[in-house]
Amino acid sequence: MTDVKGERDPSLHLHEWVAAEIRRDIADGEVGPGHRLPPSKDMAAVLGVHPNTVLRALRILRDEGILEFRRGRGVTVVGEPERGLLAAEAQALLSQARRLGLGREEVIALIQGLP
Repeated sequence: MTDVKGERDPSLHLHEWVAAEIRRDIADGEVGPGHRLPPSKDMAAVLGVHPNTVLRALRILRDEGILEFRRGRGVTVVGEPERGLLAAEAQALLSQARRLGLGREEVIALIQGLP
């Protein structure tokens, strides 16, 4: 978790972009299940964002089941890299759909209609 790999997609909120960067690091194998993430202030400095933005991104990933917050032990990766990659791809799909004027429900309907 040391480099910014992707250019920021302007259609994403800043915290969504940070979450995507962390997902990418997990999917690329830079960090995996059982690894503890650096403190949010350190990640914020590397990414050039406010620490609260990083915390918001970490909560998204926690809600997706990729990260776990442990009191006194920091933030640990618990999800599989594949889940992180799939979540990143889903976010990219939703971003593209928004640019085309489609809402989340329409994308879900499209996916459900696939064979």
